[in-house]
Amino acid sequence: MQEQNLCDSFVAIPFAMRYCWRMLTVLMECRDQESELAQTLSVLVAGAVEGLVSDVGVLDHNSQDASLRVADSAGCRFHQDWNIEDVLRAARGEWLLLIEPGARPQIGWVEEVAEHIALTRHPARFSPSRNYRPSLMKRFIRPPPPLEHGLIVPKVHAQAQARSGMGLADLARGQKAHRLISEIVPAWAMRG
Repeated sequence: MQEQNLCDSFVAIPFAMRYCWRMLTVLMECRDQESELAQTLSVLVAGAVEGLVSDVGVLDHNSQDASLRVADSAGCRFHQDWNIEDVLRAARGEWLLLIEPGARPQIGWVEEVAEHIALTRHPARFSPSRNYRPSLMKRFIRPPPPLEHGLIVPKVHAQAQARSGMGLADLARGQKAHRLISEIVPAWAMRG
């Protein structure tokens, strides 16, 4: 009988699981953003396959389009009448990824996020995409919205800050976060 090499069994473990058993809950707020929601959900599949993304919650603001159908077919929880404290309590992951519908983390995000949440307890943001940057004038005039580069934050940290009536942008506003190498295409790039 041949002895099994430890490295052979190590390869069979999904990449994210090699770092830790911590998982990530993804949360997005939307209003009539069915196509943007579909774009972001398609990118998150890689994280689910690797065992990093445990669940996705879509926090709706009275959408009249097919956002509910898109979220439901992707296996997301769709919250129509929601309170941020209840949503955070229901999140399965120890970490949260707050992201705008339409934003798309780029190649390598799963591995880097898995490593980050395994080795630190500090929030992080993705790097802005080199291919989708606002003009210099726009960058000078307006600061980026709080979720333009996403936010990865420990669930307990978000729960400590959450107050009734808050949205995801309120949780992300003013957060000091580590900048990841992985880039994110911002949601506004899809709108043109």
